[in-house]
Amino acid sequence: MVQSDHEQDYIVESKRKCIEAGMDPNEIRKPKHYMSEQELSKKRTTYSEILSVVNFFSQKILDSLSGTPVLIVTSDEDGYLLHMVGDETIRMTIQQLGIQVGAQFTQEDMGTNVVSLSLQQRQPIQIVGSDHFHTILHGSACYGVAFHYTDINDLLGSICIMTATELHNPFFLTMLSTVVDSIERELLLRKQNRKLDMLNQIMVNTNRNGIIITNADGIINSVNDFVVQTFHIHKDTNIVDRSEQNPECLVSSHMKKVIQDKQSFYNVQMILETVDHQKVVCLFDAQPLYDETNNFIGSYSQLRDITERYLNEERHNYLAYHDELTSLPNRRSLRETLNYHTSSSLTSGRNIDLVLMFLDLDHFKTINDAFGHSNGDILLKQVSDRILNFLGDTGKVFRMGGDEFIFLFHNLHGQDEVTHTGKKIIELFETPFTISDSNFYVTASIGIAIYPNDGTDAEAFMVSADNAMYKSKSKGRNNYTLFNSNMRSNSNEKDKLSMEVSLRKALENKEFIVYYQPQVDLMNKKIIGAEALLRWYSPEYGIVMPDVFIPILEEIGLISQVGEWVLREACDQRKRWVEKGFPIFRIAVNLSSQQFLKDNLVEVISNTLIETGIDPTSLELEITETMTMDVDRAINVLGQLNTLGVRISIDDFGTGYSSLSYLKKFPIHSLKIDKSFVRDIMLDKNDASIVSTIISMAHNLNLDVVAEGVETKEQLNFLQMKKCDTIQGYFFSKPLSVSDFEKSFYQLNDDIKLNYSSETDG
Repeated sequence: MVQSDHEQDYIVESKRKCIEAGMDPNEIRKPKHYMSEQELSKKRTTYSEILSVVNFFSQKILDSLSGTPVLIVTSDEDGYLLHMVGDETIRMTIQQLGIQVGAQFTQEDMGTNVVSLSLQQRQPIQIVGSDHFHTILHGSACYGVAFHYTDINDLLGSICIMTATELHNPFFLTMLSTVVDSIERELLLRKQNRKLDMLNQIMVNTNRNGIIITNADGIINSVNDFVVQTFHIHKDTNIVDRSEQNPECLVSSHMKKVIQDKQSFYNVQMILETVDHQKVVCLFDAQPLYDETNNFIGSYSQLRDITERYLNEERHNYLAYHDELTSLPNRRSLRETLNYHTSSSLTSGRNIDLVLMFLDLDHFKTINDAFGHSNGDILLKQVSDRILNFLGDTGKVFRMGGDEFIFLFHNLHGQDEVTHTGKKIIELFETPFTISDSNFYVTASIGIAIYPNDGTDAEAFMVSADNAMYKSKSKGRNNYTLFNSNMRSNSNEKDKLSMEVSLRKALENKEFIVYYQPQVDLMNKKIIGAEALLRWYSPEYGIVMPDVFIPILEEIGLISQVGEWVLREACDQRKRWVEKGFPIFRIAVNLSSQQFLKDNLVEVISNTLIETGIDPTSLELEITETMTMDVDRAINVLGQLNTLGVRISIDDFGTGYSSLSYLKKFPIHSLKIDKSFVRDIMLDKNDASIVSTIISMAHNLNLDVVAEGVETKEQLNFLQMKKCDTIQGYFFSKPLSVSDFEKSFYQLNDDIKLNYSSETDG
């Protein structure tokens, strides 16, 4: 008797329930519930579109399996059979068991069956031979997939294939999964098209475009409701006379020019007043009309209401120069204001009194972290209000972003008046701020720059004030400091530029190092691989975390060069371990997006394999889902890499772009579940379901599964119960240097077998 290699958990559970229910595996079970003809007719009417789509694709399946006896059965979400198509012999055989259209399949009535299981599990199901509880079904192989409205995950029913056990082939389930994917996309497309039709109809019925058509004398022949209701311009009136009577009417005056002077207008913006004295903004188009002999016969004009767009643009223009939270002028406004003043000074040759004060709240991040960003925003608005009340007409304040404000003064004469003003601003913060009935004491640090001594252009002027502010911070905060030329910039931008310079030399200076994190086979309880992870030990910055320096490498275009170095180093190290007698295991190397997009990627990989002499199967290349968005290119490149013999893994699976229909086409070997899902599998049911689904789906596609970020015994037990193949994470080992990896390899392998085998088995 043909059967599955091993029974899936859901089959074992189903059989257990059959036994508990007292079912006899040798009895012949028949459905207990049938739809009446009226109920079946009503249901099929409701499902008419769904059944139409399903029947179309069912015929496609039958055509592709021509000559193979199969029966395709469609059920609704409650397990009632709605449609059968396919081999007549199979149909007649099952009808003798009471299985017909209108019958309901449930676990309680029919035992282990593909209809109810596919609806329950909501994943591809196959029940082959003795997977069935009842012996009468041991001669059949059944495959089922539930289908949904994918936009709302609304279960619609299931589609199942039934054939003889001796014809069992996993291809049936793969093909059925692909067909269901197509059915779901077609149903969603039809649903979206209906919505679009409704929206289009609504748009037509609520169109606010105004249309006016006149004859050669200016008499209105046609006008739509928008124009009549909005401007009281009616049919049969003379638009030229209206212009004379209402010279303020822009529409009429422009139409007069079209009729009398044969002018045309395109996208003329008009701000018009409606009959109820509201302002409406329109784009006006108008042109003369001619007959086939080029005789002037009238005019056509259109008014397109753009009031909302106009107001949005007005708001956008406002926000371009103002901070949205406080409504203060922003950095852009300050820069343009300073450019105007400094340019005027240079042009006129006269000095102007300009003072900048750069204010930064002290320890504002602590307030945000402790009391939340919403309370932080309230505090910033209160600071803004207090500053504005203090300033009056004596100066202007700008918000630079975050907790930074800049004051601009025009009429502070002499250093004494400047410092006195700075002291007064500091004193503003002696009174506490009140938020949710709680008092907050906040201090500020101020840097002061004076024009033109501290900068003759806007950028230099602002940098000087910024540097002086950092000096106030270094002196203990809650004070002000005048800029002097000995101050150095502490800006993050300069730190970043400095780090870029160091990174450009890091490879040459051999500051990069590769660490290795073991990957453990859960079935065999041993290390089967290691992921190569880049580290940077900078003489200037010390140990720099990858999430800091890798984005900079990508930004400055060095990530491909460094990535190729990591590839070569990892392969060389794998060769050295083989020479030292270490067991054979894989090395996993991450490819960056820039590497994957390079035309010479396959050549680089091939040359590295040849030059290091390692077995291609011992190298695994990890790519991310987003790298496969260009599907055709991804299939081509991955195909070439697969030909080389290397393994390919999809890293961080589930966090980026994915398409199951294309995933099956990629020549990949494993999926890596992102640690963000693994982290909360014991706390979040959604994460647990996602992990379980990925494992099940991957196994159905004959892919291995690696779970990364495993840190607890409970996570390990869960993953082993779900038959995850491999795990990686701090539970077994953190990333290790080469020497530490070599020292701990054998001991770690022993620990895995001795300490974790008994705890996690069963």
